[in-house]
Amino acid sequence: MPQYVAFMRAVNVAGHARVSMSDVRAAFAAAGCEKVRTYIQSGNVIFESPARKVAALLQAIRAKLRAVLGEVPEGLLRTVREVERLVDESPFTERATKPGAKFYVAFLSRRVRNRPAFPLVCPKEALEAVAMSDREVFVVSHPKTNGFFGYPNNFIEKELGVSATTRNWSTVTKIVELARREADG
Repeated sequence: MPQYVAFMRAVNVAGHARVSMSDVRAAFAAAGCEKVRTYIQSGNVIFESPARKVAALLQAIRAKLRAVLGEVPEGLLRTVREVERLVDESPFTERATKPGAKFYVAFLSRRVRNRPAFPLVCPKEALEAVAMSDREVFVVSHPKTNGFFGYPNNFIEKELGVSATTRNWSTVTKIVELARREADG
């Protein structure tokens, strides 16, 4: 049975939906998903579902989440294989030696109509979008002069004109490790 990852946008972050992951798991199970598990509190849901139209699956999940949250956070769905491919083909390997940098993946809600040339740079936030796959953008965040890091989601949405949800690279790699470990039994 196909495995999926739902990256829920704006879950358990300041000013947005606060929800327990047990309620999220229950909503996904009620929508017909199986072997539902979550990773950390930011709305990362790994599950299995019989092969069917992704749109129908998302619609069922959204309906169940509305009952739990009173609103529907956007969920960006990828197969576990798609996420594994991102990790296996990481564009961050050559940049990993830069001290203090953080790496992010912005998951896009749809393909970009006009693909920009990379890198895209936001000096104010010390961000550098270094590569793009089909519906993902890879971003390096350097420490700013005040020691804080810029968060790439708003930058990516503005530059590409598409909604996104962003995850730290370590979160993405741990989701893949979890899915692989469970697949191996």
